[in-house]
Amino acid sequence: MADHSEVAYTTADGNDYVAHEQTYEGFLMLVKWGTISVAIILILMAYFLV
Repeated sequence: MADHSEVAYTTADGNDYVAHEQTYEGFLMLVKWGTISVAIILILMAYFLV
């Protein structure tokens, strides 16, 4: 049988936690500004198209 012990991701080879955090922060920034942009577009549409 194969050994199915749990992997410790914090000590695994090849983890680049700093790059992971930078990617996640970039994703959050994209979502934030995307949401703000859509809200502004909707507000402008409500103002100019009514």
